[in-house]
Amino acid sequence: MTAALLFLKSLIIGVAIAAPVGPVGILCIQRTLAYGRRTGFISGLGAATADAFYGLIAVTGLTMVSGFLLNHQFWIQVWGGVFLLLLGWKTFTSQPAALKVGEPHTTSPVKGFLSVFLLTLTNPMTILAFIAIFGVFRVAGPEDFLTAMMVVLGVFSGSALWWAALALVGGWISSRVGPASLKMINRAAGIVLTIFSVLFLIDLI
Repeated sequence: MTAALLFLKSLIIGVAIAAPVGPVGILCIQRTLAYGRRTGFISGLGAATADAFYGLIAVTGLTMVSGFLLNHQFWIQVWGGVFLLLLGWKTFTSQPAALKVGEPHTTSPVKGFLSVFLLTLTNPMTILAFIAIFGVFRVAGPEDFLTAMMVVLGVFSGSALWWAALALVGGWISSRVGPASLKMINRAAGIVLTIFSVLFLIDLI
């Protein structure tokens, strides 16, 4: 398989992993609408980085790391559920940047990146999803380090491309809605994230 074809397949895999709308997607959409394209995109890069990390584990067969994550899956998901619940509450009670007089127009991009990165990492089953999709696309284990990095770069690029497109669309929408609508969006997103967190925790019982 040529390097270009391998990169293209990995890019498609990155989009396929990132595209399904879940708590991470809801959170990034809300941040884009409330704080702008830059914050939404950087938050999305947190998810792309976590996807690339799990893609690296899957394609290189790092059994020690994947084994640890899967063996401690319960507690990782408990932490993730609680973290998501806190994010839901914070999102519900947050004020859009347009309503904040005398404050910066964006939330901290670093906090946005880290929160989404950590939230995405709380789903170790992503490793199994990558292994399954790699099998469908016939992306075998790498023969060398450079091939592995090509796969990881492709996955990251595909995921980042998805979040960039989402940020562009979200930014276009946010420029056409008022502060009151943004506040309602924050509350709706907070409720959805809270529901996700409750379902996430119930699923562990």
